[in-house]
Amino acid sequence: MISSPTEVSPTEGKEYTFSNADFDRVRALIRKIAGISLNSTKQNMVYSRLSRRLRTTGHVSFKNYLDELEARQSDEWQEFTNALTTNLTSFFREEHHFPILAEFIRARAQPVKIWCAAASTGEEPYSLAMVMSECATGGATNSKLLATDIDTNVLETASNGVYAADGHKGLSESRRNRFFLKGTGANAGKIRVRPELRKLVEFAPLNLLANEYAVPLGLDAVFCRNVLIYFDKPTQHLVLARLARHLKVGGLLFAGHSENFSDCRDIFKLRGKTVYERVDQRSVAGA
Repeated sequence: MISSPTEVSPTEGKEYTFSNADFDRVRALIRKIAGISLNSTKQNMVYSRLSRRLRTTGHVSFKNYLDELEARQSDEWQEFTNALTTNLTSFFREEHHFPILAEFIRARAQPVKIWCAAASTGEEPYSLAMVMSECATGGATNSKLLATDIDTNVLETASNGVYAADGHKGLSESRRNRFFLKGTGANAGKIRVRPELRKLVEFAPLNLLANEYAVPLGLDAVFCRNVLIYFDKPTQHLVLARLARHLKVGGLLFAGHSENFSDCRDIFKLRGKTVYERVDQRSVAGA
């Protein structure tokens, strides 16, 4: 049986009606502004996340909320995007990447420039900063690390650099002692990034669908992990070409464990497990 566009979804009986037409509108909007492709199994997840926005903004229905969202250029667009992004992360996640990065940094006789294109709550960029610091002579570094994300809420958490007791996953005791301060009083059990590590990282909002990135050219490495899996193939290729524009030839792109860019051989070649090297010496400025 084929559902009609106005058929009520399995959310019937909940606080708000969320029709298939409402869901289709959400899918179209988030794909347009953030490139995220939501499949049909995500309807309940979308309801759960966006219903909080309806309560906060005082809207009585999804239709009313979406109508107003599309009619106005307001801050709610950012909240809408924040609500629908996924931010699963941890320190030194996909740990096989970090020895490759360390070897790559040590092989260079000058500071490196790295971009973390999906900073989330900060665990990934701080992991990169720890490796950069460990590879620097005397524990100091002139290397640069830019960390961006489309979600402004997680960027605020990342910038603060404070993590709960269950946020230590992936951190060795030696790194925890070297790079973090222990919380006391109300912050007992928490850890805070030490100022000397925090100053290595610059955080900024960035949408990978933007035509231009406020990111330096000539980067040595880009970490864009577990992001492009949410994009369709044409959008993946578009974003990869734009990432390549900012990577120097011989620079490395680190991808997520479920991502495979073997169909972009004109720009990247496989260097290791989900690690790609920029090889195309032609201009990609037209991307």
